[in-house]
Amino acid sequence: MDLRIFTEPQQGASYDTLLKVAKATEDLGFDAFFRSDHYLRMGNVDGLPGPTDAWITLAGLARETKRIRLGTLMTAGTFRLPGVLAIQVAQVDQMSGGRVELGLGAGWFEEEHKAYGIPFPKEKFARLEEQLAIVTGLWATEVGKEFSYDGRYYQLEKSPALPKPAQGKVPVLIGGHGATRTPRLAAQYADEFNIPFASLEDSERQFGRVRAAAEAAGRKGGDLVYSNALVACVGKTDAEVARRAAAIGRQVDELKANGLAGSPAEVVDKLGRYSAIGSSRAYLQILDLDDLDHLELISAQVQSQLS
Repeated sequence: MDLRIFTEPQQGASYDTLLKVAKATEDLGFDAFFRSDHYLRMGNVDGLPGPTDAWITLAGLARETKRIRLGTLMTAGTFRLPGVLAIQVAQVDQMSGGRVELGLGAGWFEEEHKAYGIPFPKEKFARLEEQLAIVTGLWATEVGKEFSYDGRYYQLEKSPALPKPAQGKVPVLIGGHGATRTPRLAAQYADEFNIPFASLEDSERQFGRVRAAAEAAGRKGGDLVYSNALVACVGKTDAEVARRAAAIGRQVDELKANGLAGSPAEVVDKLGRYSAIGSSRAYLQILDLDDLDHLELISAQVQSQLS
């Protein structure tokens, strides 16, 4: 199982902090560094020094890392016009030498839209479907040809469909808990399906829906990568686990029930159970970005056993 580091910078992180975590991610052998795409803190934190933009962050990291994959869980479709997003992601992919992945979702956090004057449309999911068609369509258009699109929400006329990503195809991630529309979109556009913060039972059920939707769309269910995003809180001792849980304002029992918490052996065992239902990749949500010892422990005593 691949392990990826997943950060939530809106809770309080500067670019320099994210750079330290990304470099540790690379040095410790993890597969990728991902970040959320939010402009407002959540819960009882101050969020200082303030939000950082996801794609500006990834552009910087593209030049300061060499191996790890870089991406978003998930870019909010409400934040960017699809043509602009296609240009941004392609440019960052070029800057990284072809290491970028795009997680794209509909957007959901209304308060952050109000806080920064971003329109929050009612028809978010229908817009997301058009955004996926446009972004992937622009990238797939041959150089020298043009791309046009006449949708309900977006219209493009004779776009040169440039620039192109460095990769032949930027992997697209779609995720969520929706029972019908989400699997259908994943079957049509996704290279990877991710379910965030879900139990084994809910994950297995949703993976089954996506496989069925893929097969109904003429793909093989196994064509997609299936992954989970889960909060991580690992310690060598019970006291260390409790300290790390307290640092992020959570309870150990709740973290063990809903995330990857406990000793390295406990976490390896739980990841094995996710692997058994078809998950081949885990995004470890790291909430205390100053605790690099946490990453070192996971690398040494969890990741080493999985590989």
